[in-house]
Amino acid sequence: MTVPEGTGGPAEATGAVAQLTPVQGAVRSADGLPAPHGGRLLPCGLDDAGELARTAELRQVPVAGRVLDDLDLLASGAMSPLRGFMDEAAYRASVERMRLPDGLLWPLPVTLPVSDQEAAACRPGTDVALVGADGSLAILTVDDRFRRDLAWEARMVYGTEDTRHPGVAALLAEPAICLGGPVRIVRRRADRDPRALDPAETRAAFAARGWRTVAAFQSRNPAHRAHEYLQKCALEICDGLLLHPLVGRTKHDDIAADVRLRSYEALIAGYYPPERVLLAAFPAPMRYAGPREAVFHAICRKNYGCSHLIVGRDHAGVGDFYGPFDAQRLVADLAPELGIAPLAFEHAFYCRRCGGMATRKTCPHGPEDQVVLSGTAVRALLRRGELPPPEYTRPEVARILAESVDPA
Repeated sequence: MTVPEGTGGPAEATGAVAQLTPVQGAVRSADGLPAPHGGRLLPCGLDDAGELARTAELRQVPVAGRVLDDLDLLASGAMSPLRGFMDEAAYRASVERMRLPDGLLWPLPVTLPVSDQEAAACRPGTDVALVGADGSLAILTVDDRFRRDLAWEARMVYGTEDTRHPGVAALLAEPAICLGGPVRIVRRRADRDPRALDPAETRAAFAARGWRTVAAFQSRNPAHRAHEYLQKCALEICDGLLLHPLVGRTKHDDIAADVRLRSYEALIAGYYPPERVLLAAFPAPMRYAGPREAVFHAICRKNYGCSHLIVGRDHAGVGDFYGPFDAQRLVADLAPELGIAPLAFEHAFYCRRCGGMATRKTCPHGPEDQVVLSGTAVRALLRRGELPPPEYTRPEVARILAESVDPA
């Protein structure tokens, strides 16, 4: 499948070489950590009782799903320098060039789709209230109304219009017309995971621990031995590790967010030096945009204060829509401009003959000696009442997974 335009083309089969030091010349902030994208954190939260009362007087625009997740990222400053939903100029620049109109890297559009009827009632220059079913509230100042070509966006961002791709299917189900403008978050979502930390909070935690180099690990899956191997390799060269499982909207068949987080809590309790690891929920939705989403993850993690991002095989990919090393190549190519270094790894597995975790770069043995299980295979085991083997995941994690799956 074709890689989205501007993503650097197909990768070599050998994978990318990890950068083991912070990006040379990367700008640091006063806390000694990488400066946020664009120079400073720009949270969109607002603590004003008068504004809360004012929302009742404004036109109410219901929001849900991805938009709610994006609002939470905007509230915290995780999507700095964005201050709201994109207008048409920012949207087109992001889709066409992976940049904002001022040239700053930004690989994914962040949009507020609404029905034609809703858009007609929201005139530019007016304020409207964005209302979540959970009681969350934000005020949007409408700067722009514009219509998207959804098929064009799918081709550019995802490299395909195939609706078997979950990101494409979700996009094509959205209204084509969007509102753009800055937002002020008046009341954050009630169902926000209590383990989520804002960028200001992670930066304060890193600084308090004396960390200057921090590797971030992105995942939408429960912890397993291959993940553990990559994370501990990163801990050998960085001061600390941010375990940052994604807890926003994902595919219907992905393991539930709480299960993912509990699996990491079990892993930290038994197998990590706790003073060198911070676990926090990442409240982003999963777009499954492969290389472009890997760049987005790098930007967000830089905002959280990380100097390195672990970029695994087929990072943020799905099915066979992207090459296994496309994301690694793109993040590596853009690293000097991103200001965060990728730690790029081959696919890891347990080798019975080696007696430990390995990759193709370190293990000479064939597939018959490798313990590799897909998510589908693991779920099939659990439904039969069987636990995944310890070569795949730690027993504590296997028990958590077993409790989460209804037997066949």
